[in-house]
Amino acid sequence: MPARRAAPPRPHAAPQKKLQRPAAAPTHKPAAKGRIDSPSPKRRERPEGPGEGEIARSIGSVRGSSTAGRSRPSPSTEPGEKLQKVLARAGYGSRREIEGWIAEGRITVNKQTAKLGDRISEHDAILIDGHPPQAHRLAGPKRRVLAYYKPEGEVCTRTDEQGRATIFDRLPKLRNGRWIAVGRLDINTTGLILLTTDGELANRLMHPSSEVERQYAVRVLGEVTQEMVQKLKGGVTLEDGMAHFDAIQEAGGEGANHWYHVVLKEGRNREVRRLWESQGVRISRLIRVRYGPINLSRSLRVGQWQELESDGVHALLQLTGMEATQEPSKPSSKVPRSRAHKPTVRTFRKSR
Repeated sequence: MPARRAAPPRPHAAPQKKLQRPAAAPTHKPAAKGRIDSPSPKRRERPEGPGEGEIARSIGSVRGSSTAGRSRPSPSTEPGEKLQKVLARAGYGSRREIEGWIAEGRITVNKQTAKLGDRISEHDAILIDGHPPQAHRLAGPKRRVLAYYKPEGEVCTRTDEQGRATIFDRLPKLRNGRWIAVGRLDINTTGLILLTTDGELANRLMHPSSEVERQYAVRVLGEVTQEMVQKLKGGVTLEDGMAHFDAIQEAGGEGANHWYHVVLKEGRNREVRRLWESQGVRISRLIRVRYGPINLSRSLRVGQWQELESDGVHALLQLTGMEATQEPSKPSSKVPRSRAHKPTVRTFRKSR
């Protein structure tokens, strides 16, 4: 009986010797070197791979930043790129808005308050209001563009102290990023306004150097002479400098009201109204019908929005000189096509 009890440990002792033999055998040393050297270049090449985001890797405090860098396309961010440009491309706001945040001290780089003109590299850590940017947004959100038919009575600010309706009340909700308005229309002006998730695209479309055409349909109350038209095309001195229309075309009308289509390449505050008022006439209705290559669709009703197809987005990219580094998205399958054309807040009566 004692011999039988001592037998079980023997099979366990034999496998232990077998497990030690491969590690101690000298014949496996060359193979071991090969196995040790092979992962090393992969680790060095990983940061240079096409699927990595340089800024996402630099923010170590973001949860899952390394995983996001491997699974999502990288942005075209190069070391030394301006801070506001990187954050605008990620959809945090337009470059002008982010420059305001920098001036207010809301952004820090490497625990120091950022300054206008600061550039960032892959080694910098960014905080916005004490929180790091989301890695998946820095890795390149989908570029989307909406065409919205703004009604009278709505303002173009995100929130209004007087409680008035804003253009953002009717727009589809976003899980990541936010809608950025391309320019503004005053509360009494209706018509086309573009909104996008790409802050860099919004900035280029609004910047005076791009000289993007804005076309308006204007109903003028009062007599308009040929001399007045020539002055408006040649240039008029306003309180903020010279201004002019690049084109004026008569579009009919009856009695004291006449319609005109005017084109200009800048977007100063109430510029169209002020130009006409400088000639002693008054505007009774103002509608923006075109912004660059995008026309106000006849099928779009007041208070409705429509997402641009890929050809419309591509036309805007070509106009601003931006390369299509991201695949333009088509209308979301989660929002039915019919719903995208229906007002979601309230309806407005057409002015007579």
